[in-house]
Amino acid sequence: MSWTPEVIRRLVRRLTRTSLEDPYLLQDIPREKLRAFEKQLGYRIRTREVFVEALQHRSYHHRSHDPARSNERMEFLGDSILNLIVGEHLFRKYPNAEEGELTKLRSRLVNRKALATYARELRLSEFILMSPSAAHSGGKGRETITADTFEAVIAAIYLDRGFDAAKTFVERQVLRAITSGTVPIRDENYKSHLLEYAQSHGIGIPRYAIVKEEGPDHDRTFTVDVLLAGVRKGTGSGKNKKEAEQAAARRALASLREYADTEH
Repeated sequence: MSWTPEVIRRLVRRLTRTSLEDPYLLQDIPREKLRAFEKQLGYRIRTREVFVEALQHRSYHHRSHDPARSNERMEFLGDSILNLIVGEHLFRKYPNAEEGELTKLRSRLVNRKALATYARELRLSEFILMSPSAAHSGGKGRETITADTFEAVIAAIYLDRGFDAAKTFVERQVLRAITSGTVPIRDENYKSHLLEYAQSHGIGIPRYAIVKEEGPDHDRTFTVDVLLAGVRKGTGSGKNKKEAEQAAARRALASLREYADTEH
Protein backbone atom coordinates (compact mmCIF):
# COMPACT_ATOMS: atom_id res chain seq x y z
CA MET A 1 0.00 0.00 0.00
CA SER A 2 1.18 3.48 -0.84
CA TRP A 3 1.11 5.64 2.32
CA THR A 4 -0.16 8.83 0.73
CA PRO A 5 -1.55 11.63 2.94
CA GLU A 6 -5.07 10.63 1.89
CA VAL A 7 -4.54 7.00 2.90
CA ILE A 8 -3.15 8.07 6.28
CA ARG A 9 -6.10 10.41 6.82
CA ARG A 10 -8.60 7.64 6.08
CA LEU A 11 -6.81 5.29 8.45
CA VAL A 12 -6.84 7.86 11.27
CA ARG A 13 -10.54 8.51 10.68
CA ARG A 14 -11.23 4.78 10.85
CA LEU A 15 -9.34 4.49 14.14
CA THR A 16 -11.36 7.37 15.64
CA ARG A 17 -14.70 6.27 14.19
CA THR A 18 -16.02 4.85 17.48
CA SER A 19 -15.91 8.21 19.21
CA LEU A 20 -17.01 10.21 16.17
CA GLU A 21 -20.17 8.13 15.75
CA ASP A 22 -21.16 8.35 19.42
CA PRO A 23 -24.71 9.80 19.52
CA TYR A 24 -23.99 11.68 22.76
CA LEU A 25 -21.58 13.95 20.94
CA LEU A 26 -24.33 15.43 18.79
CA GLN A 27 -26.10 16.88 21.82
CA ASP A 28 -23.19 18.80 23.31
CA ILE A 29 -22.87 21.98 21.23
CA PRO A 30 -25.87 23.87 19.81
CA ARG A 31 -25.62 24.51 16.11
CA GLU A 32 -25.74 28.28 16.70
CA LYS A 33 -22.64 28.06 18.91
CA LEU A 34 -20.88 25.85 16.40
CA ARG A 35 -21.56 28.44 13.70
CA ALA A 36 -20.02 31.09 15.95
CA PHE A 37 -17.05 28.77 16.37
CA GLU A 38 -16.74 28.47 12.59
CA LYS A 39 -16.62 32.25 12.34
CA GLN A 40 -13.86 32.48 14.93
CA LEU A 41 -11.84 29.81 13.13
CA GLY A 42 -12.42 31.31 9.70
CA TYR A 43 -13.19 27.77 8.62
CA ARG A 44 -16.25 25.98 7.25
CA ILE A 45 -16.90 22.81 9.26
CA ARG A 46 -17.94 19.77 7.27
CA THR A 47 -17.90 17.00 9.91
CA ARG A 48 -19.46 18.45 13.04
CA GLU A 49 -18.76 15.47 15.31
CA VAL A 50 -15.00 15.77 14.85
CA PHE A 51 -14.98 19.31 16.21
CA VAL A 52 -17.27 18.48 19.11
CA GLU A 53 -14.79 15.83 20.18
CA ALA A 54 -11.89 18.24 19.76
CA LEU A 55 -13.55 20.69 22.17
CA GLN A 56 -14.20 18.14 24.96
CA HIS A 57 -11.78 18.51 27.87
CA ARG A 58 -11.40 15.46 30.08
CA SER A 59 -12.98 17.30 33.05
CA TYR A 60 -16.23 17.57 31.09
CA HIS A 61 -16.14 13.85 30.38
CA HIS A 62 -15.75 12.99 34.07
CA ARG A 63 -18.44 15.44 35.18
CA SER A 64 -21.12 14.35 32.73
CA HIS A 65 -20.24 10.63 32.68
CA ASP A 66 -20.52 10.91 28.92
CA PRO A 67 -19.12 7.79 27.25
CA ALA A 68 -17.48 9.87 24.51
CA ARG A 69 -13.73 10.33 24.58
CA SER A 70 -12.07 13.57 25.64
CA ASN A 71 -9.94 15.52 23.19
CA GLU A 72 -6.66 13.97 24.35
CA ARG A 73 -6.32 11.65 21.35
CA MET A 74 -7.06 14.56 19.04
CA GLU A 75 -4.45 16.62 20.89
CA PHE A 76 -1.86 13.91 20.23
CA LEU A 77 -2.58 13.95 16.50
CA GLY A 78 -2.74 17.74 16.32
CA ASP A 79 0.64 18.08 18.06
CA SER A 80 2.28 15.93 15.38
CA ILE A 81 0.65 17.85 12.55
CA LEU A 82 1.54 21.22 14.11
CA ASN A 83 5.22 20.31 14.50
CA LEU A 84 5.41 19.15 10.89
CA ILE A 85 3.78 22.30 9.49
CA VAL A 86 5.82 24.72 11.61
CA GLY A 87 9.01 22.76 10.93
CA GLU A 88 8.44 22.90 7.18
CA HIS A 89 7.60 26.61 7.35
CA LEU A 90 10.84 27.42 9.19
CA PHE A 91 12.87 25.12 6.95
CA ARG A 92 11.75 27.05 3.88
CA LYS A 93 11.82 30.52 5.47
CA TYR A 94 15.38 30.20 6.82
CA PRO A 95 17.37 28.20 4.23
CA ASN A 96 20.71 29.03 5.86
CA ALA A 97 19.72 28.23 9.46
CA GLU A 98 21.34 25.23 11.14
CA GLU A 99 19.37 22.40 12.73
CA GLY A 100 19.87 23.68 16.27
CA GLU A 101 18.57 27.15 15.43
CA LEU A 102 15.55 25.73 13.59
CA THR A 103 14.74 23.54 16.57
CA LYS A 104 14.91 26.53 18.90
CA LEU A 105 12.69 28.63 16.62
CA ARG A 106 10.13 25.85 16.34
CA SER A 107 10.06 25.42 20.11
CA ARG A 108 9.14 29.08 20.53
CA LEU A 109 6.26 28.71 18.08
CA VAL A 110 4.77 25.47 19.46
CA ASN A 111 5.37 25.69 23.22
CA ARG A 112 2.45 25.90 25.63
CA LYS A 113 2.61 29.67 25.98
CA ALA A 114 2.56 30.19 22.20
CA LEU A 115 -0.30 27.72 21.74
CA ALA A 116 -2.29 29.44 24.48
CA THR A 117 -1.75 32.74 22.63
CA TYR A 118 -3.10 31.28 19.37
CA ALA A 119 -6.08 29.90 21.29
CA ARG A 120 -6.70 33.23 23.01
CA GLU A 121 -6.76 35.10 19.70
CA LEU A 122 -9.48 32.67 18.56
CA ARG A 123 -11.38 33.06 21.89
CA LEU A 124 -11.21 29.27 22.04
CA SER A 125 -11.98 29.11 25.77
CA GLU A 126 -15.55 30.27 25.03
CA PHE A 127 -16.20 27.02 23.16
CA ILE A 128 -14.36 24.38 25.22
CA LEU A 129 -16.57 21.82 26.96
CA MET A 130 -15.22 21.45 30.50
CA SER A 131 -16.29 21.27 34.13
CA PRO A 132 -17.08 24.47 36.08
CA SER A 133 -13.93 24.06 38.18
CA ALA A 134 -11.77 23.75 35.06
CA ALA A 135 -13.55 26.72 33.48
CA HIS A 136 -12.69 28.90 36.48
CA SER A 137 -9.12 27.72 36.82
CA GLY A 138 -6.47 30.30 36.16
CA GLY A 139 -2.78 30.57 35.41
CA LYS A 140 -0.99 27.56 33.98
CA GLY A 141 -4.01 25.28 34.38
CA ARG A 142 -6.18 27.36 32.08
CA GLU A 143 -3.27 27.95 29.72
CA THR A 144 -2.70 24.21 29.38
CA ILE A 145 -6.38 23.51 28.65
CA THR A 146 -6.58 26.08 25.86
CA ALA A 147 -3.19 25.10 24.41
CA ASP A 148 -4.17 21.42 24.29
CA THR A 149 -7.51 22.25 22.70
CA PHE A 150 -5.83 24.32 20.00
CA GLU A 151 -3.85 21.23 19.01
CA ALA A 152 -7.03 19.14 19.04
CA VAL A 153 -8.70 21.66 16.70
CA ILE A 154 -5.79 21.30 14.27
CA ALA A 155 -6.42 17.55 14.27
CA ALA A 156 -10.13 18.16 13.66
CA ILE A 157 -9.40 20.32 10.63
CA TYR A 158 -7.01 17.68 9.32
CA LEU A 159 -9.60 14.91 9.72
CA ASP A 160 -12.31 17.12 8.27
CA ARG A 161 -10.62 18.44 5.15
CA GLY A 162 -7.08 17.10 5.00
CA PHE A 163 -3.52 18.28 5.44
CA ASP A 164 -3.67 21.32 3.18
CA ALA A 165 -6.57 22.80 5.17
CA ALA A 166 -4.72 22.20 8.45
CA LYS A 167 -1.59 23.78 7.01
CA THR A 168 -3.47 26.89 5.87
CA PHE A 169 -5.04 27.30 9.30
CA VAL A 170 -1.80 26.81 11.25
CA GLU A 171 0.25 29.11 9.06
CA ARG A 172 -2.39 31.83 9.29
CA GLN A 173 -2.53 31.72 13.09
CA VAL A 174 1.23 31.45 13.58
CA LEU A 175 2.10 34.21 11.12
CA ARG A 176 -0.57 36.48 12.60
CA ALA A 177 0.89 36.05 16.08
CA ILE A 178 4.44 36.67 14.85
CA THR A 179 3.38 39.80 12.97
CA SER A 180 1.47 41.19 15.95
CA GLY A 181 4.41 40.54 18.25
CA THR A 182 2.38 38.39 20.66
CA VAL A 183 4.63 35.40 19.91
CA PRO A 184 8.24 36.57 19.39
CA ILE A 185 10.21 34.21 17.19
CA ARG A 186 13.60 35.39 18.41
CA ASP A 187 15.06 36.68 21.68
CA GLU A 188 14.30 40.33 21.06
CA ASN A 189 14.04 43.11 23.61
CA TYR A 190 11.99 45.53 21.56
CA LYS A 191 11.81 48.07 24.38
CA SER A 192 15.60 48.36 24.39
CA HIS A 193 15.73 48.55 20.59
CA LEU A 194 13.09 51.27 20.56
CA LEU A 195 14.92 53.27 23.23
CA GLU A 196 18.17 53.05 21.26
CA TYR A 197 16.43 54.04 18.04
CA ALA A 198 14.62 56.96 19.64
CA GLN A 199 17.76 58.33 21.31
CA SER A 200 19.90 57.95 18.18
CA HIS A 201 17.30 59.86 16.15
CA GLY A 202 16.71 62.53 18.78
CA ILE A 203 13.00 61.81 19.29
CA GLY A 204 12.98 61.44 23.05
CA ILE A 205 12.42 58.59 25.47
CA PRO A 206 9.52 56.13 24.97
CA ARG A 207 6.76 56.29 27.55
CA TYR A 208 4.32 53.42 28.11
CA ALA A 209 0.72 53.79 29.22
CA ILE A 210 -1.88 51.14 29.97
CA VAL A 211 -5.02 52.02 28.04
CA LYS A 212 -7.14 48.95 28.71
CA GLU A 213 -7.45 45.95 31.03
CA GLU A 214 -9.90 43.20 30.11
CA GLY A 215 -10.98 39.82 31.42
CA PRO A 216 -11.32 38.25 34.88
CA ASP A 217 -8.53 38.57 37.45
CA HIS A 218 -7.12 35.13 36.64
CA ASP A 219 -7.05 35.80 32.89
CA ARG A 220 -6.34 39.49 32.31
CA THR A 221 -5.36 41.05 28.99
CA PHE A 222 -3.47 44.35 29.02
CA THR A 223 -3.36 46.86 26.17
CA VAL A 224 -0.53 49.39 26.19
CA ASP A 225 0.33 52.45 24.09
CA VAL A 226 3.92 53.61 23.60
CA LEU A 227 4.38 57.34 23.11
CA LEU A 228 7.25 59.42 21.81
CA ALA A 229 7.09 63.16 22.43
CA GLY A 230 3.50 62.65 23.52
CA VAL A 231 2.49 60.97 20.23
CA ARG A 232 1.30 57.37 20.14
CA LYS A 233 3.64 55.29 17.98
CA GLY A 234 2.44 51.78 18.72
CA THR A 235 -0.12 49.70 20.61
CA GLY A 236 0.28 46.15 21.91
CA SER A 237 -1.57 43.57 23.99
CA GLY A 238 -0.44 40.77 26.29
CA LYS A 239 -1.32 38.70 29.34
CA ASN A 240 0.87 40.94 31.48
CA LYS A 241 2.25 44.47 31.26
CA LYS A 242 5.68 43.32 30.09
CA GLU A 243 4.26 41.37 27.13
CA ALA A 244 2.01 44.27 26.17
CA GLU A 245 4.88 46.78 26.32
CA GLN A 246 7.12 44.56 24.20
CA ALA A 247 4.36 44.18 21.59
CA ALA A 248 3.77 47.95 21.56
CA ALA A 249 7.50 48.66 21.20
CA ARG A 250 7.76 46.17 18.34
CA ARG A 251 4.97 47.87 16.42
CA ALA A 252 6.42 51.31 17.10
CA LEU A 253 9.81 50.23 15.76
CA ALA A 254 8.25 48.78 12.61
CA SER A 255 6.26 51.98 12.05
CA LEU A 256 9.24 54.27 12.59
CA ARG A 257 11.49 52.26 10.29
CA GLU A 258 8.85 52.09 7.60
CA TYR A 259 8.40 55.87 7.76
CA ALA A 260 12.19 56.38 7.58
CA ASP A 261 12.35 54.14 4.50
CA THR A 262 9.66 56.14 2.70
CA GLU A 263 11.50 59.37 3.46
CA HIS A 264 14.53 58.04 1.66
